[in-house]
Amino acid sequence: MIADYVCGDIFDMGLAPIGGVEQQFVANSGHNLRWLRAAVQTTRQPRRGLCVPTIRWASNSALLAGASLPAALLLRAQTLSTEYAQLKAQLDSDFSTGTAKRIGELASVVHALEKWEAAKSAVSELEGLLRSQDVELRQMAEDELDATHEQLAHQTHKLTEALTPKHPFASMPCLIEFRPGPGGMEGRFFADSLFRMYKQYLDNKGMAVRVVKYETSDSAGDSTGADGELPLQEAILEVADEGAYDLLRGEAGMHRVQRIPATESKGRTHTSAVAVWVLPSFPENNAAGEENWDNPESDFYIDPEEVRLEVMRARGAGGQHVNKTESAVRLTHVPTGTVVAIQDSRSQQRNKESAWRLLRSRVAQQRREIREEQAYALRNSVLAKDKMTRADKIRTYNYGQDRCTDHRSGLDVHNLPNVLEGGEMLGKIIDSVREWLVARDIRAMMADEEAKVGVENKKGSKS
Repeated sequence: MIADYVCGDIFDMGLAPIGGVEQQFVANSGHNLRWLRAAVQTTRQPRRGLCVPTIRWASNSALLAGASLPAALLLRAQTLSTEYAQLKAQLDSDFSTGTAKRIGELASVVHALEKWEAAKSAVSELEGLLRSQDVELRQMAEDELDATHEQLAHQTHKLTEALTPKHPFASMPCLIEFRPGPGGMEGRFFADSLFRMYKQYLDNKGMAVRVVKYETSDSAGDSTGADGELPLQEAILEVADEGAYDLLRGEAGMHRVQRIPATESKGRTHTSAVAVWVLPSFPENNAAGEENWDNPESDFYIDPEEVRLEVMRARGAGGQHVNKTESAVRLTHVPTGTVVAIQDSRSQQRNKESAWRLLRSRVAQQRREIREEQAYALRNSVLAKDKMTRADKIRTYNYGQDRCTDHRSGLDVHNLPNVLEGGEMLGKIIDSVREWLVARDIRAMMADEEAKVGVENKKGSKS
């Protein structure tokens, strides 16, 4: 086996195997590796097999600290690597778009496996050198071993991440919906705060954001919140960038706020909540494959016969156009009871297109969540505590303590103004949740793989 990468932070080397021990070393980092060359002459340590039952490792990452790489995952990686090689050979003789796409999907696993194998080989060789009779050689091997173990831990994590299946909607744009929850008018004011927060965050990142819907409550009059917010009834942002859903899907849930309202005369802290939905969004043009809304197998497919269309006059501010033309559109998906109403554009056709996009996204998300619930029910009960639905409180914004806490990743940030301005601290929180989601998916995948191995073992014992 020829390794092309070993311990990138320490040294890179080109290797030519001789009797299980590599001979040629090219140091890039300035470390003195003469002792490794000498080891070729003094040691003939055979390479350890890769298919060990469990490779224990310690990671500095908060994601999988103290985790291990089960043999089932290693076997999966090797199987996918074999598939990758076969498809590459097939593609050379007969090009296929589907084959090329599958090769692209497998590439990250193959590259991660190569780096893991190289790091594992480096650890095995250094451990072999520890048995040398040369005292200086043993000491130098000990000095390098800790750093090499750290690199192996890093590559183990990278390989596990690469093996984790991507969310089926990960590459899609998204819609973000905001609705006030418990807390009365204060909940509506904070809904506007979150709307502004996410819009500013996305603007700061240079992403394409469009306001699909923004409706305030007529009953609030001219009153505003503690930070000048408007009483938001419902709002929808569309983020057109590819991968926006993967970036923001962890933001869905109940966001709790604890603060003193502008109307509170006794200085008491009130608690309110806002519901945030993050849904995969369709581009303007129809897509292919699983995302094709004309494909009955797609999550986004909706039979037009199952949808009730209603048109009506728009309500609220809007000048002479309001209440004069029937531009507002309401769609009801009868089987699920999902209702979508859009009146933001003066064009009925434009409102209808927006309503259909939103309806497809909501129904697709419902179907996806049903499958997820079924899958989680079949998994090991140890994963149950990691499953959170929209009914769960996911984050708290405490004004009095200048604190924002995410209850899944456990991250506390004490710079609330920066968070609410869509600044660097909000990005830090979002990144921590994305890491939490990856760790959760990794544990779920491990449970699935180990369950498959258990089933195969039972079949083998019966036969």
